[in-house]
Amino acid sequence: MSRGLKIFLIALGALFIVGFMAYRFFVGNYNTLVNLDETVKSAWSQVQNQYQRRADLIPNLVKTVEGAATFEKETLKGVIEARAKATQPQVNVDNLLNDPQAFQKYQQAQDNLGAALGRLMVVVERYPELKANQNFLDLQTQLEGTENRITVERRRFNETVQGYNTKLRTFPTVMIAGMFGFQQRPYFEAAADAQEVPKVDFSGLKNQQ
Repeated sequence: MSRGLKIFLIALGALFIVGFMAYRFFVGNYNTLVNLDETVKSAWSQVQNQYQRRADLIPNLVKTVEGAATFEKETLKGVIEARAKATQPQVNVDNLLNDPQAFQKYQQAQDNLGAALGRLMVVVERYPELKANQNFLDLQTQLEGTENRITVERRRFNETVQGYNTKLRTFPTVMIAGMFGFQQRPYFEAAADAQEVPKVDFSGLKNQQ
């Protein structure tokens, strides 16, 4: 074998190795980003499931509370309107997670619903007949559990987003992210005037039962 041919084969082998390493690098980092992105979407779907569960419980709650003839209509109306706004948007997960403003608007609608439910439960304390209504007590328990699960799933969502966003910003993954259009995902943030997620507080009602 001639010296020139040997050099050519060595160069070809080195080129192949470099190309293979570059391929593994790009594919490995790309697949990691895809997996992390899918984890974020999965975590968000769990948040949405709990939002939907809460929304599904409200019509029965409203029907039960309406049975109290003197119940404050404005408070009840506030819950109904907040539910309508929270369930109105037809959410596309990709559009929502790629648009921080849309994400914030959606979260605000859900927070408003939680706040309206909280006000409703405060008013219920004035109605002994409701606190003795078994259907209401069952709904109370289900709503409390749902609010707790919403808080848990929101926290999990933020944790997955943090992992994804951190990976997205690290070098050299950031170059691949830019090439393939991966974007940072928004976090859930508590309202500026609240230290925690709005929630339905049933403790007062339970202590009086």
